[in-house]
Amino acid sequence: CGSMGAMLALPPGQGPQRVGCTDVMVGHTRQGLFLRLFYPCLPQAGAAEPLWVPRPEYCGGLADATLGRRWCSALLGIAIGSCKVPVSWNGPLEPRSSGYPLIIFSHGLGAFRTLYSSICTELASWGLVVAALEHRDHSAATTYFCPAEAGTEEWIPFQRVPRGQKEFYFRNKQVHQRAQECARALRLFQGIAGGRSVPNILHQDWDLSVLKDNLDLSKVAVMGHSFGGVTAVLALVKEPSFSCAVALDAWMFPLENLLYPEVPKPVLFINTERFQTPESVAKMKRLSSRNSQTRIVTVLGTVHEDQTDFAFLPGKLFSRIFGRRGTLEPHKALAITSRAALAFLQRHLKLQEQFGQWDELLEGVGDLVAPAAPFGRSRL
Repeated sequence: CGSMGAMLALPPGQGPQRVGCTDVMVGHTRQGLFLRLFYPCLPQAGAAEPLWVPRPEYCGGLADATLGRRWCSALLGIAIGSCKVPVSWNGPLEPRSSGYPLIIFSHGLGAFRTLYSSICTELASWGLVVAALEHRDHSAATTYFCPAEAGTEEWIPFQRVPRGQKEFYFRNKQVHQRAQECARALRLFQGIAGGRSVPNILHQDWDLSVLKDNLDLSKVAVMGHSFGGVTAVLALVKEPSFSCAVALDAWMFPLENLLYPEVPKPVLFINTERFQTPESVAKMKRLSSRNSQTRIVTVLGTVHEDQTDFAFLPGKLFSRIFGRRGTLEPHKALAITSRAALAFLQRHLKLQEQFGQWDELLEGVGDLVAPAAPFGRSRL
């Protein structure tokens, strides 16, 4: 990337379709929505690729939230600020008369909408539309909205648990806001599919109305990583239109016990080997005991960050930021995670695809997956 060499090389989608993406901001208040949309697109000669870190402010937020050292933001900007995502920026949507299934994606604590570009790109390359939210509950590394006054922005910084406040109550309030944002995102696309005109205040050269006849909103799921994983579980309670959820290494701590009996739909928990605790997996098993279609699998040789784009950082840089990395090669980890998710989505969204070829992953069959989590240390 730039003069620093290949500091981050995100993989292109391995599915049969090219992938485009655009940014969407709706509304002029915190109650609006901000997301990056990944979708199958038509080939486009000379297509531009978007930046992985969309603006310098995100380097500052990432340095603060991940490293606890905001002064590192300039160095972080030099290292990764010019890295790009291998998709077509504002590329033309490839029409599909039967409509594309829709996935709402929720990021983890201290992340933002672009840090899961590898998994979102992979899913879109197999014929899904993925809306990666940027949450406004102070759990993103940073984010912003644009008030009605022309040319103004208001930034929402990352916030740690206030001194003297119990973490559960602070995070529980956030997870409820996040799940509501997932439900609002679905209603946004339902409105577009119904013909409602939705202005994108970012003024991207991409018309949201093209989605009107190209979404199948009878096939909708919610997905997320870590804090976003438990957000996806809660979103099943708040929004009946979600058919299922895929929770990547879900951080179950913020969800209150009273809600477990209320989760009505199946969940696929894809865990890494070194993050989960017995208490967390016991909570997942409470859900599997209530819904026989819920599955819990562990990808062996992986750490928590292997389900993010950070997995594709060079080893030394990864280790300096996160510590010990997994032993499973990142491209292989991504392939296992995405294939398991696609097999689960085919089963519960009733997709007419060939993703059933990966059904064995849902049962933990294979050398690199297991049906129950080996417990290592927990680190958020």
